[in-house]
Amino acid sequence: MEKFVLNNGLTVLVEEMPYLRSVSIGAWVKAGSMLESPDENGLSHFMEHMAFKGTKKRTARQIAEEMDRIGGQLNASTSKLCTNYFAKVIDEDLPLAADILADIVCDPALDEAETDKERGVVLEEISMVEDSPEDVVYDVLAEAVFGSQSLGQTILGPAQKLAQYTPDDLRAFRSRHYGPRNAVLALAGNVTAEAARDLMEEKFGAWQGAEGEDFPHAVAVDQPRKLFRDKDTEQVHLCLSFQGYPMGSPDVYPGAVLNNILGGGLSSRLFQRIREELGMAYSVYSGPSSYPHCGEFTIYAATSPKYARTVLEQIDIEIGKLLKDGVTEQEFTMSKAQLKGSFILGLESAYNQMSALGHNQILLNRVIPPEDTIASIERVTRDDVMDAAGRILTSARAYAVVGRKAEKYLQYMQ
Repeated sequence: MEKFVLNNGLTVLVEEMPYLRSVSIGAWVKAGSMLESPDENGLSHFMEHMAFKGTKKRTARQIAEEMDRIGGQLNASTSKLCTNYFAKVIDEDLPLAADILADIVCDPALDEAETDKERGVVLEEISMVEDSPEDVVYDVLAEAVFGSQSLGQTILGPAQKLAQYTPDDLRAFRSRHYGPRNAVLALAGNVTAEAARDLMEEKFGAWQGAEGEDFPHAVAVDQPRKLFRDKDTEQVHLCLSFQGYPMGSPDVYPGAVLNNILGGGLSSRLFQRIREELGMAYSVYSGPSSYPHCGEFTIYAATSPKYARTVLEQIDIEIGKLLKDGVTEQEFTMSKAQLKGSFILGLESAYNQMSALGHNQILLNRVIPPEDTIASIERVTRDDVMDAAGRILTSARAYAVVGRKAEKYLQYMQ
């Protein structure tokens, strides 16, 4: 892997994979909902949409047609922490992909008519999320865990605010977050670092803009709430959250091993007990999330109203067993093997390589070599896992429930 900095301060990472015929290229900008004030919630995601609606030299249709003409893929995503624009093409088409990517990231037109049209698309996306109770319960949970902090906001933002944002609002947001020193480029595939350096300097070298901002300090609230949302659904959607580990902490590795054992896979305790043995849920799982300064560990289940109380009781029973009796050598070994296997298999994908490079650099300001990740997994002991269990699973809980007459289920949440 090669790392260099363009003359304008833009950091570029290149993973050479000469045995492939493709290249994945991505641009990360440190702009997400965690960096938005309440008055600009949703602008990161709206800006992601508007990047594809035309630039100074391409219309939205031309952007789509140029990528389709070479059989490439062009897309983007917005998270609480950053916005990622990426393309996947065969190696000979990298110059065109880089030109389009630079165009949409550095020079979007932000036309008023296109803004009004795309506003409707984003509002439809918000409506689509509202029709997905699993998505809604996670939004409700974020509010319960983080309250009025920016991590408690949704990524899409509230519909009433999206209805009012103007091109000037988008430009003002870009002026604070979009710039070469607040972004990272990552490439992986059949490309050399030397060729990438020249190409990136040509396409992105003239970009100027914001220095960016630090993430605000965030913590899970000391006494998290139990929140609910009434929704006309067949199932009850339940979430409970514990305090997890912050991004970059070495403790994320014992936490990941713990997650696999408790609810992270098909052989996990929650899946085997609640779905396989009791047949009370189709979907039940756990998962950690890490942010700057804080983290959370979440358990989710969707079940029929008649089973909701029992499912919550069974989750507590399994947590109690784990804390009292510990983890077996077999499930400990299996969990570590699962982590290593999925990580190593992911290294064979140019897109995954590119994504890991960009994600680590923009959020941690460093690249984690694969051998370091594997070594960190291998160093985890059973005592480490039990320490993580004791710190996470005994911490203050937040609850969220979505469904018909959702409030009544709060009484079953300890």
